[in-house]
Order: sequence, then structure tokens, then C-alpha cells
Amino acid sequence: MTNKNSRREFLKSSTKFIGGLAVLGGTGSLNEIFANATKSTATNFEIRKIGDMKVSAVGLGCVDFAPIGYYGCQNQKSDIIKLVRRAFDNGITLFDTAEIYGMTTSEEWLGEAIAPFKNQVKVETKFGFEVAENRPGVLNSKPTHIKKAVEGSLKRLKTDHIDMLFQHRVDKNTPIEEVADVVNSLIKEGKVLRWGLCEASANTIRKAHAISPISAIESEYAIWWREPETKIFPTLEELGIDFVAYSPLARGYLTGVFNANSKFALPDRRAVLPRFSPEAMKHNAPLLELVQKWAKAKDVTPAQFCLVWALSQRPYIIAIPGTTKVPHLDELCGAKGIRMSQEEIAKFDKEYAKIDILGHRANEAIEAQIDK
Repeated sequence: MTNKNSRREFLKSSTKFIGGLAVLGGTGSLNEIFANATKSTATNFEIRKIGDMKVSAVGLGCVDFAPIGYYGCQNQKSDIIKLVRRAFDNGITLFDTAEIYGMTTSEEWLGEAIAPFKNQVKVETKFGFEVAENRPGVLNSKPTHIKKAVEGSLKRLKTDHIDMLFQHRVDKNTPIEEVADVVNSLIKEGKVLRWGLCEASANTIRKAHAISPISAIESEYAIWWREPETKIFPTLEELGIDFVAYSPLARGYLTGVFNANSKFALPDRRAVLPRFSPEAMKHNAPLLELVQKWAKAKDVTPAQFCLVWALSQRPYIIAIPGTTKVPHLDELCGAKGIRMSQEEIAKFDKEYAKIDILGHRANEAIEAQIDK
């Protein structure tokens, strides 16, 4: 399967998107929008917003915070605590977790790690799977289940409120209006301050937003997966909703550490993702070469370029790469003030449009849980 058609669709509509950005930013051009953004210092990132919540433009994804993480790495709680505190020292003020990450372990470890500075950072967490029932593959967004999940998250995060609560996946067995209504009641109680959806369609976003205003949508977004640009960005811009991009490094592929000879085995989830098959990684090498070329031109590493690219696309995007290694974290924090100009974005897109990408981003089980 290729993504050439979707890339062409994006390029045709880019003028409309840039015009929308000018309206959102209250300025006449994309360059002016980024020029008006808060600039990074030696220690701090550019500040962006999720609703009315100010956070660093790059947050830290906490999906791997568990004894055995999502990508198969083995972790010690003490090392994760050091990592989180290092992230804070590097200027990161947003941490993204979920009750399903590590089957509640991520929330527990994160809550302990941020304790010394919890009033200086923001935490996102998510509900939507039967974690307490030990059935993590089963979606459940019934009102009583949401309330139970939120109480558990509050306890594990050692807080009396959740800064940003996401429905992890849309539950087709529970109308989104019911979900929005119960979250709205939690907001009124002060247990939740803001909310949003993950991997939701434009139609679902509109329905939910009409009941209880949404602050952000979180979805996968990276150089090799740009579907949100055509599927939901116009809706977000119309409604004034921000965007949180997970897996901006293409699950590590675009960092250049993997090739067609790389092998993946469970519990590393890449073992079952089509784009990490030897055939796909060999076929997609031209994309990696493009990223490496542009990284060199911008004097950054490929991993850093992935973040630079994402943050340069829209002023309302927050990127949340994940890592459990301090050297990788430091690398991700190493290109805080670098952005692409409008002209560079156009040039990159012209080169990108010539590349076919093989393989879907998700396996069938994951794909079935994504709202279309």
C-alpha cells in the first residue's frame, strides 16, 4: 500500500491550510506566526498551548514506562525517575501517559517522578480500555467505567486533578455524546481540567466538541504518516482545537538506527507492524535518505529533524516523542530553537511527494480500534 495519493492531496490543499493558519495566528503569513511564538532559551523550549494550558513544544511520551516497555526495553523504576527529572531539567513541562501503559505502571512511576515539581509541569493521561479488568484489548468508555478509570489515575499520579484527559480510542459501543457528557461532569467537579480524543475522525470530533469543548486531539503524526493533515487538521483549525503528535520519530525508523536487516521480536510491538518488515524498511529507504539529507542541511540529527519538521508544520502542534534513555532524551532536547521556513517546507514537500511508502502504520488489530 502506498501513500502517494494522500501526499498529493495534502500538497494540493497546502495553500488553504496556510491561509487558515494566518487566520488562527492573527497575522498575514506563516513566517509571522512562528516569529510571534515564544522563543526557546538555552534551557527552555518554545512554549505552545493545549487549550488554555501552556506547555513546552516538545513533551515526553511515557508509553515505555514499565518493567518491559512497549518496544521491548527493560526498565528500572529508578532509571525512569531519573529520566523524567532530567527531562524537566531540560525544559520539558508536558508528560503524556495512560492507564494502559504498563498496565498502570507508567502512571505510578510518573507520579512519583514528578512529585518534587508537579506544580510546574502538566500531565496528560487516558482512559478507554478495560485495564482494571485485565482485558487491555477491550474498549470500554461507558460512563461508570470512565469515572472509575479517572479515580485510579488520580490516585496513581498523586494528584487531585488531571490536566488533560484523553479518550484513548473511540468506543463505537458508547455514543461519543455520552462520553463527552460524563467528562464534562468530571470537569465541573474539578477532577479533570481539559479533555480530548485520540485517533478520532472529524465527525466524532465535532459531535464531542458540541457537548463539551475539546482542547486537543492526539494522533500519530510523523513524516511518514501525514494523514491528519487532510483528515482532521481543517476541522481542528475551524474549531480552534490543538494537536498532540505521538510517534513523531516514526517509532524510531527515521532516526536511522534500523535497516532491512533489523529484526524485531515480541514484546517489541514493531514485530507486528507492517512498516517494520524487512521488505518495507528496504523499500522505504529513500524516505530515510531524505530525512538524513535535510537533517544535515539544518545541522541537526535525523531524530531532531523529525521534531523540527513536525513543529514547523503548524503552530498548534505539540510533539511527544518517547524514550527511556537519557542520551536519547538529551538528543531530542538539542534542537529547541530550530524551525523550517515556509520555503523549506514547500521544497521538502516537493521531494517527499516523489517517494512511495510501503506498508501500513498499524497491524489489523490496532487498525480496527481507530476511528475513521
